[in-house]
Amino acid sequence: MEQLKEMVKSGNIDDTIMHVKRLLDGGTDPETLMKRAMIPAMDKVGDLFQKGEFFLPEMLVAGEAMKKGLEVLRPALVKKGAKSLGKIIIGTVKGDLHDIGKNIVGLALEGAGFEVIDLGNDVAPERFVAAIREHNPHIVGLSALLTTTMIAMKDTIEAIKAAGFRDQVKVMVGGAPIRQEFADDVEADYYGPDSTSGMRYARKVVTGEA
Repeated sequence: MEQLKEMVKSGNIDDTIMHVKRLLDGGTDPETLMKRAMIPAMDKVGDLFQKGEFFLPEMLVAGEAMKKGLEVLRPALVKKGAKSLGKIIIGTVKGDLHDIGKNIVGLALEGAGFEVIDLGNDVAPERFVAAIREHNPHIVGLSALLTTTMIAMKDTIEAIKAAGFRDQVKVMVGGAPIRQEFADDVEADYYGPDSTSGMRYARKVVTGEA
């Protein structure tokens, strides 16, 4: 487990894939593998990022190793009947084509045990509403990188209100230009400055634990 954590943290994709397979073939419980290796690895990456010891490139390669490891692990989790913590819809808002930050958040959430429905980028408010109607998520995550597209967050939250879903979902927002004051102005439930904080908020919403 400790070796696997280090492989994920260092972004070693090939070794991560091989080690996940080796542990599963050796009889390791897939949920145990997730909780004792994969999730703690991304928690550590997030902590290092928050401390300024890791930067975006390190986050990206660790996230990719996590993604590939999850692709191997997911069938075993499904076969066992492991339940997700909950559903989260994420997307970059209308007019914005940037998705690196959103993708990192999605990987962190998936690694924490959530089912993530990624709507991609340039997502119109009505698409978020339709996805809420279809998937009944616990949380909706809105991302923006451009200051010119920040207003689309407000439009999306207003559309969710108008559809009658606002009391059913928590809305978290994030992205380079977003700050707490803006999140308050658009009546978001949470502002996540990075993937780790977003993941911890999601856990708290669903389980009551950070």
